[in-house]
Amino acid sequence: MNLTLGNRNGTGSGNDVLTTAVGRNVTVVVLGITINYINATMVHTFNKHQVFRLNVRYILFIHLVYNDMIQLTTSISLFIFFYAFNTIYVSLCCLFILPAIVTTLNTPLNLAFMAAECYIAVCTPLHYNYICTIRRTYFAIGVIWTLSVLSVLPDVVILLATEPLEFLNSRVHCNRDTVFRSIYSVKKRDASHILFLVVVWLTLIYTYCRILFVAKAANSDAKKARNTILLHGFQVLLCMMVYVQPTLHQVFSYLFPGAEKSVYFAIFIINQIIPRFASPIIYGLRDKTFRRYFRLHLLCTDNCLCDHAVFQWV
Repeated sequence: MNLTLGNRNGTGSGNDVLTTAVGRNVTVVVLGITINYINATMVHTFNKHQVFRLNVRYILFIHLVYNDMIQLTTSISLFIFFYAFNTIYVSLCCLFILPAIVTTLNTPLNLAFMAAECYIAVCTPLHYNYICTIRRTYFAIGVIWTLSVLSVLPDVVILLATEPLEFLNSRVHCNRDTVFRSIYSVKKRDASHILFLVVVWLTLIYTYCRILFVAKAANSDAKKARNTILLHGFQVLLCMMVYVQPTLHQVFSYLFPGAEKSVYFAIFIINQIIPRFASPIIYGLRDKTFRRYFRLHLLCTDNCLCDHAVFQWV
């Protein structure tokens, strides 16, 4: 995950530059607070009602929400640090970059498990309760975090083994490529990204094709699951924007020469804000049962008496 804002040189008067900088930071912070408020309400809704805590699909969804909240908070913090200080110490940068990288890797893996759960529910419903248990779901979440951490751990080892102590105390633009700048880290990063995305896309394609075959029998649940898998694919495409960020930066810089800070601001919105904004809409608000309870908590009407509804994924 790369987060940079470029140099601090700007054109125009100092007041114009300051106004633009404040406007961008306020925009990012307001969007971040709004998205995290919606996500926090979803977490509260999940914790408040047992009908969600005992359902595998909701557990995987709420883990995705938790993950998005961590990623959004760390990325916005770095965005503000960049505008306030331009460069920060490498050791401090690592404290923010590492959770940002791990949560970035978590997202496609979580989507793959969500697609697998849909496949099991539609294609092997008789075995669903045996395969998709609460215990195995939390074990799967543990696997997600383990794989992501193990993917980042070699970068830390290479950093400590190859870089002098002076580098850890130096100030840099805080992004992955300037901190983990060893050629081995770059190659490992590219390999891990390719591996993660290939596994996720193969999972999505396989589950979609199998569910599509079942959906031909006019099974409404299968058709809903098919649409859900398509949305998983759309979400993975949004996640992939982070992996093509260097190319995206080159394209934008070519189209808008001399507007480097605006380019970085646009890339931040595309890579960090839009995917986090899409998650609650794609998954949470499409579900009738979750949407019903969510609206009660969002409007601060916890005292309303709610009947437990049957789970239905729309």
